[in-house]
Amino acid sequence: PAAALPVMEGKALLFKEFAGVDAVPICLDTTDSQEIVETIVRLAPAFGGVNLEDISAPRCFEIEDGLQERLDIPVFHDVQHGTAIVVIAALESAARLSGRDLGEVKAVVSGAGAAGVAVSNMLLAAGVKDLCVCDSQGLLGPGRENLTGVKADLAARTNPRGLSGPIDNALEGADVFIGVSAGKVSEAAISGMADDAIVFALANPHPEVDPAVAGKYAAVVATGRSDFPNQINNVLAFPGVFRGALDVRATRITTGMQMAAADALSEIVGDEVAADYIVPSVFDRRVAGRVAEAVAAAARAEGVARV
Repeated sequence: PAAALPVMEGKALLFKEFAGVDAVPICLDTTDSQEIVETIVRLAPAFGGVNLEDISAPRCFEIEDGLQERLDIPVFHDVQHGTAIVVIAALESAARLSGRDLGEVKAVVSGAGAAGVAVSNMLLAAGVKDLCVCDSQGLLGPGRENLTGVKADLAARTNPRGLSGPIDNALEGADVFIGVSAGKVSEAAISGMADDAIVFALANPHPEVDPAVAGKYAAVVATGRSDFPNQINNVLAFPGVFRGALDVRATRITTGMQMAAADALSEIVGDEVAADYIVPSVFDRRVAGRVAEAVAAAARAEGVARV
């Protein structure tokens, strides 16, 4: 917890700088899920929302679900949902640039941890039908045994072609690759993707595939790094998401509110979309306000707003 405090302090500054949200960094000296839930529940009356940070899977799912069941304020795990929002925004822009419909793409996600599960769920919500997810042991699907509850649920809702084995089997002919793991992907696998493919290699600081290599085959490449174009950075999402939720005193942050945030980010790019511009700059001052407006409107539409 002591080592984590500077990260939390930095996050609090980003909340304030980009969206005018007052945030308090709190680090808990425990890794027990139930202890974390009980502690936050007792602190919650002093706060308008809870942003969970850097909690590994599967505890992150247990903690977020446990807190949202007991609290009437938004609970948001940024590594999961912030990542998913920006990924969907970037994918909407990239699909528009390459003339694709999200309902028709073949997409592959590398990683079934916190970010991978959230990204996969958002892809399904966005209309992607042919989605394969891969963890360190291979593709999730009907043939896999001894999966955690979260992975088993994901396996039941993805991989419609029943593929198995390594990720290369799913990348053959795929339109979209989204990496949110430390696993490496070979140049041969990327070269076997569909023409004008979309590659988001988001592992940081070492992407799953070198961006220069991916660029030889893909029409659009994104990373999690600031020294390459198209940085997928959570700061594009979380300040505006909380600003919008707090403005209407939302009781939770729904999938619809997250989709609205993604749409708002993609709309900022709009007709200026290009291979090296699929998400706004993190320094674009329009971002937090547009995201907040979209999130607030979605909260009202979904009946979770109190004002």
